[in-house]
Amino acid sequence: MENVEIVIEDEPTDEQRDGAEEGPFGLYEGVPLTERTSSYGLILPDKITVFRGPLERATETPSELFAEVRTTVIHEVAHHFGMDEWQIADLGYE
Repeated sequence: MENVEIVIEDEPTDEQRDGAEEGPFGLYEGVPLTERTSSYGLILPDKITVFRGPLERATETPSELFAEVRTTVIHEVAHHFGMDEWQIADLGYE
């Protein structure tokens, strides 16, 4: 992966929650590789954000947290590569 920033934030903003009460575990913001054209360039990095608060509240043990963070990062990286929610779910990374 090139030109992708991965960051950790405590909580999603209201806009990032997109109406969900708890909010997402992670979020991909950028242009998926499958949608880029030859004119794609001089663009800020894509961004994958992992949200600490929702993840910690949804898990009870360090091993559960580790597994959920792993799943979340894989899920968001899949969006970077152009996969939609259905394709990601088919792979078991909902």
